[in-house]
Amino acid sequence: MTENTAGTKDMTVLVTGATGRTGSRVAEAARAAGLTVRAGSRSQGTRFDWADRSTWADALRGADAAYLAYPTDVGSPAATEAVGALAREAVGLGVRRLVLLSARGEERAHATEDALRTSGADWTVVRAAWFAQNFSEGPLVEGLTHGELVFPAGEVQEPFIDVRDIADVVVAALTSGDRYVGQDLTVSGARLLTFREAVAEISAATGGELTYVPVTARQYGDTLAGFGVPPEEVDLLVEVFEGLLDGRNAHLSDGVQRILGREPRDFTDFVREAAAAGTWKA
Repeated sequence: MTENTAGTKDMTVLVTGATGRTGSRVAEAARAAGLTVRAGSRSQGTRFDWADRSTWADALRGADAAYLAYPTDVGSPAATEAVGALAREAVGLGVRRLVLLSARGEERAHATEDALRTSGADWTVVRAAWFAQNFSEGPLVEGLTHGELVFPAGEVQEPFIDVRDIADVVVAALTSGDRYVGQDLTVSGARLLTFREAVAEISAATGGELTYVPVTARQYGDTLAGFGVPPEEVDLLVEVFEGLLDGRNAHLSDGVQRILGREPRDFTDFVREAAAAGTWKA
């Protein structure tokens, strides 16, 4: 590889889940850093499907690195198997530099992280706190647009992280040579908020009356089952929520400050931007 005029590596990176919450931002940040991006997805850009291994080799071949974001829970057995298999295939094709998105505090994710570590790759794991954008993209948005968020988080505090900060950390890891190879990078937002406080900030920014309704993980699982989510996925999500939302993550991590040399984006700024874009309008 050669240095380009931006001072970064002349690198081609496969971004899995490139239309998703983190993948789209990683692709954007990588392009801004001067990298060549292969935007991997099932329907756009470079054909890549975690569930279809026949798509893997063509997406990987000739790339220098890859960002791995498994589409459901990183702690699932399916994630462990797929990440391990993809990492081994990548190494076999000469794509050794791999960065995996993982979840801060999720013990079930350790098996998936280990599958990457033992693949022979030059790996980095980015363990992220709960995404701020989970409030603006994905299944929580519908409830908020109708006035309430029903969720199994009790009054636990979480340092919500803007996914743009995750993307910047991923790109820094990719463009810093060997500096972050073999490291776990743990990132969070700058301050702790309860889900009730987060909803209150959204309510204030939109001028609406939004409420937060805490339920148990099992009650939330019953709701998911009523929406047709398969029983095995419901059981996994209930276990994940019972673990991640038990207070173990009610602390700050300094990964953003240490790696990027700046403070994380603030949750209030995220809310203001999303509200201005009409995210929570019914």
